[in-house]
Amino acid sequence: GQSNPKLEFNWHPLLMTISLVYLYGNGILVYRLGRNERKSRLKVAHATVMGSATMLACFGLKAAFDSHSLAMDEQNTLAPIPHTYSLHSWCGMFTISLAVAQWFLGLVTFLWPGLASHLRTTFLPLHIFTGLAIFVLACATALMGITEKAFFRLGDKYKEKSSEATLVNLLGLTIVLFCILVLGLVSKQSFKRLHRPEDQMLLTETQTE
Repeated sequence: GQSNPKLEFNWHPLLMTISLVYLYGNGILVYRLGRNERKSRLKVAHATVMGSATMLACFGLKAAFDSHSLAMDEQNTLAPIPHTYSLHSWCGMFTISLAVAQWFLGLVTFLWPGLASHLRTTFLPLHIFTGLAIFVLACATALMGITEKAFFRLGDKYKEKSSEATLVNLLGLTIVLFCILVLGLVSKQSFKRLHRPEDQMLLTETQTE
């Protein structure tokens, strides 16, 4: 917790990786994994996963800010670290801001209260593109953060290919492979959700899609 900023910082990479990488990627795939499910159920599942991911990301962001604001020096006196000075932090703030806006706009447009069908149809391509952009940005930002932390923590040991450095690289490679897998499944037409009879009914309603 806040009583130990260094330990609290450990929540930052954990929550960010779980939220904007793993959960966000799976949230994107909801319509692919549940191809035969009712669209109304998939919309609720999609919104729930994305909302949970965004909330966890905000907690992860708080952990980073707390660890900087409450940092202590070797004499155990308060020595705050500047905020948002690195490219990792800039990209992170931009990504989270987009994720929050995306979730609220998606909720209002597609789920509750829901806009008119022609407005939803117009907004849908932008919603899909922005979601994929957020996911790619999150993966790229995670890779920046992992590399930045490795340089800070390991220093010259990073170049010596130590076991800790190898673990860092393997984590980064896992994120890259997961990103490729998600984008591949989303772009593959054979995995696209099958249309069901009730889809047309949902399009004609004004409160839900």
